[in-house]
This record gives sequence, C-alpha cells and structure tokens, in this order.
Amino acid sequence: MSDIGILEEMIKDAAKVSLTVAGNRRKVTLTEPQQPDSSVTIHGLPEEVIVIKADAFRSPDTVFNGSRGECKRADFVIIADTISKKIILCIEIKAVKGPNKEIIQQLMGAQCFAAYCLEIGRNFWSEESVLKGYAYRFV
Repeated sequence: MSDIGILEEMIKDAAKVSLTVAGNRRKVTLTEPQQPDSSVTIHGLPEEVIVIKADAFRSPDTVFNGSRGECKRADFVIIADTISKKIILCIEIKAVKGPNKEIIQQLMGAQCFAAYCLEIGRNFWSEESVLKGYAYRFV
C-alpha cells in the first residue's frame, strides 16, 4: 500500500482537507482556523497527496508540561509523494505576524505529528518504509 493510502486509512475525514480538481489540476484552500478571513490556495498538487489539519490532533498537554512549546502544532501538514520527490510540508498560517519562536515551535510540533504518523504506520500497518525518505519543508 502507498504511504498516502496508509495515511488515508489512518487519518479521520474530519482531520483532512478536501482537494478541488479543475481539469487535471488539484488545488487546496487552507484557512486559518481562528481567522477565517486568512487563507491561502495551493495549486498544482500531485495525485498522491494528503492534506491534514495538524492542529486537529489534541494537544498532549495532559502529559507534557508545554514549557518549551512541545504542545504546539502548525495548522496543516501536506504530505506529497511523486515519482521524483517526497515532501512533508508543515504550514502555519498567521493573520498577523507572530513571535518567531512560537511559529518555530508550531512548525516543529507539526514535524513531530508527522513522525508520530510514521511510527503508527510502522507499528500498526506493519509498513517499515512508511514516510521514509521524505524531505521536510516549513512555511
């Protein structure tokens, strides 16, 4: 099974963002949850892609103290698998410029979420290579 197929099974529909298809081109519009007027549209997404609302993942603050930002997550994670590239894109949308330290913590939290998905795929789908070889990008 492909990495995207595993993620499609793993992630609830409520935590996914639907793509729009016009002709043979895919796009997605991402909206800042706290600021519905702030959005960005990404065009030209590949066929093998999943867009996840990373901040739908409950905060682990029942376990972690949060003193170093370890409970934060960015708004979205886009995982794309093409013949030539494997990308995990962590995206934080801001209506206004926020503190850089907090934004970095949110992006790192989204990277940790993706790593958690990798481990779930390895352990519960028995797929040792799931999400291996992907490059991270942060926006």
